[in-house]
Amino acid sequence: MARKFLYVVAILIVLAIASAFAYRIWGQQLINATMVPSRAFRAPEPLGQDAYGRSDHWIARPDIAQGNPALWRPAGTRDGAVPQPAAIFFVHPTSYLATANLAQWNAPLNDADSRTMAARFVAGQASAFNGIGAIWAPRYRQAHFGAFLTEKPEGQRAINAAYGDVARAFETFLAANPDGPIVLAGHSQGSLHLLRLLKDKVAGTPLAQRIVAAYVIGWPVSLEADVPALGLPACTAKGQSGCILSWQSFAEPADPSAIQRVYDGGQGYTGKPRMGTRMLCINPLTGKPDSAAAASLNLGTLDGRADEENPVLVPRAVPARCGKDGFLLIGDPPDLGPYALPGNNYHVYDYALFWANIRVDARERLLSFLKER
Repeated sequence: MARKFLYVVAILIVLAIASAFAYRIWGQQLINATMVPSRAFRAPEPLGQDAYGRSDHWIARPDIAQGNPALWRPAGTRDGAVPQPAAIFFVHPTSYLATANLAQWNAPLNDADSRTMAARFVAGQASAFNGIGAIWAPRYRQAHFGAFLTEKPEGQRAINAAYGDVARAFETFLAANPDGPIVLAGHSQGSLHLLRLLKDKVAGTPLAQRIVAAYVIGWPVSLEADVPALGLPACTAKGQSGCILSWQSFAEPADPSAIQRVYDGGQGYTGKPRMGTRMLCINPLTGKPDSAAAASLNLGTLDGRADEENPVLVPRAVPARCGKDGFLLIGDPPDLGPYALPGNNYHVYDYALFWANIRVDARERLLSFLKER
């Protein structure tokens, strides 16, 4: 499922950046030639015993005061204090996109381009949570985008290696935060690794009682085939704590058929097939599943067209409703920049579209968590 889902996203990206004529002629050859690493797989060297005890293995953590992208806020952002701040563990999406002939299967931690892009993801996504606590965002030897485009075992080995780093970072995070509330958040490849963390490290353990919410955004989650194995229920109400949120954003007319086909062909974390099961869709404007909201409820969308480094919040920019197939629909395509994908897929903007609402949502769920416990 993991490989095939990002395989679909990769095809959409190729379609967006390559001419339709070239794609029709070369198709899969074009994708493999440009995006699948051509080197033999070589497992990353084991990290040192206390690798994540060092600040240089983190994009963000509380003791990084200078150059910490997670501390960024749009102009005019105001927050009230919370009685007990949470600790936020955030896993960024894929930022390692080196061309096939230069790429390794897993990103080197010192790769300049992927580090720069990862920092931008942390600034634009993880920052939504900096009003409720300190953010921990690890550097990890993420799987190259091309690892999701092949059926060869190298792809899964790269994904497993990336997860190994995330799991090590999570252990360090837990050691530094032995009690108190926790928020888990990620996007795309980051959400994939968080789902595995939920299954491996949270489900059936006392740690589940500390989770305020898990924001596994930009990755399809089956209510029947995935959620029962993850140790937390899907969210069902605004402000509910101890639950899982996910959505995938499409403007209309939406064509998510390619992703739907992959979803239908995969198996969930329970081992059951996903075909015929409901996809989790939490509307970030309502905090509820399978609901609809007008643009008037959108507190602020990040718009970086004028200045990518300092996007501004635009209220009431887009509505949102969960479609019958579980994808989040946002009405007419908004002009947020060049990264919308074919099929009106707004995957890249899953956080930006609802940044201010995510911020309020996290605060409300934390306050509920503290009141209930």
